[in-house]
Amino acid sequence: MGAIEDIYADLETDVSEEEFREAVEEKVEQMGGLADEETAAMLLAHELNEGEVETIADVEPGMDEVKFLAKVMAVGDLKTFERDGEDEDGRVINVEAADETASIRLAFWDGQAVDIDEGALDVGDVLRVKGRPKEGYNGLEVSVDKAEPDEDATIDVEPGDGSSVESLTMGQSDVSLRGLVLDTDSIRTFDRDDGSEGRVSNLTLGDETGRVRVTMWDDRADRAEELAPGTAVEVVDGYVRERDGALELHVGDEGAIDEIDEAVDFEPDADPIERVEIGDTVDIAGVVRSTDPVRTFDRDDGSEGQVRNVRVQDATGDIRVALWGDKADKDIAPGDEILVADVEIQDGWQDDKEASANWASTVVVLDDGTNVGSAPAQSGDDEHAGLASFAGDGDSGGASSGAGSSASGTDDSGGVQAAEQVEFTGTVVQTGDPVVLDDGEETMSVETNERVQLGQEITVRGVMDDGRLDADDVF
Repeated sequence: MGAIEDIYADLETDVSEEEFREAVEEKVEQMGGLADEETAAMLLAHELNEGEVETIADVEPGMDEVKFLAKVMAVGDLKTFERDGEDEDGRVINVEAADETASIRLAFWDGQAVDIDEGALDVGDVLRVKGRPKEGYNGLEVSVDKAEPDEDATIDVEPGDGSSVESLTMGQSDVSLRGLVLDTDSIRTFDRDDGSEGRVSNLTLGDETGRVRVTMWDDRADRAEELAPGTAVEVVDGYVRERDGALELHVGDEGAIDEIDEAVDFEPDADPIERVEIGDTVDIAGVVRSTDPVRTFDRDDGSEGQVRNVRVQDATGDIRVALWGDKADKDIAPGDEILVADVEIQDGWQDDKEASANWASTVVVLDDGTNVGSAPAQSGDDEHAGLASFAGDGDSGGASSGAGSSASGTDDSGGVQAAEQVEFTGTVVQTGDPVVLDDGEETMSVETNERVQLGQEITVRGVMDDGRLDADDVF
């Protein structure tokens, strides 16, 4: 084979070899003898290959033209529309396609759309696509100039039925999924390339097989504010995309999220707290032992952020969880059983591990019957901030047990009683101000300057003052 034949053989193009040779001769003539046939052939090959991308994940809005392989995952319905200044209606069909890296929407127009509507394309076909990418109303899409079946190519993704979270696969469309709303986020706005304003929001759905993040666009974004956690819903006409290595279910103008009168089971599958390591992204479920107030701070860009710390304990240990942004406003109180999913374990204060719940995390207050372990629950602050006071149980605002009686007060005749010593033995479940002890039945809030450690069993002795034990002795 000659040089031109070798270069042409390496091309993936619909240009015939005869046409390629003619183009080479024209290129040599255009360059006035500055390039021989081999150089001209290499320049043409580069022009023909321009826009070729390795995978769908490499396709970006703003590229002039792209070429890639994709498998058909779903075929939409033929739609007609009026074109400005033209008598004949336009036609379009949207096709969901995917490869091993991502999924994308393909828009076929007019004659191509009619051919597809008449059965020219089937789910599972592998296409060699050439077209122009842009940011559409439902994410990235490619306006197809040309698409041809490639029977020799294989792409290792398969369409699924989408009837459960576990069965979702990349590139699916027309997905119907029933689940329980676990968490919702606020509505966000953004500017599109055409100057219009877009709206997007998220919620998390769970069923007996797992959970999935749901992204809702434009008019559907309002559902994040209309649906409360614990509501059973059905997603209709959703489509599956990939983000940061995880599948998401998207709902656009053609889809819906409807409430249903049906029980949906969700069982959290959490990691033991004692086994989590710095750098892991994990799910934690347990009982809220203590809560902090929301704290605000200024970001480098001048905007204001907020964070709230809670301490969560399961049967294996406890950990501080930082709730960022809107998650700081969650109605969470000591004693609540919660699931914090997709949290990153970081190196916290005093080399202690802590979990960070950011925008990609899910925070769910679980039903009372959900079995996630047990832990003593305290209100107030943990050992890191010392900003909130402990509110104990009982009518007097505190709890006491052990040798001795409660502190001074008034008797039935209105006379002042002498203060009596109170002694209490328990395990330290909160350090700082105040220290909180738990003896398995009752809790005690203690004022002391003594340094104590979590999990340490101590005995305190002193008098009660405004619901707290003012300790004279700690041993």
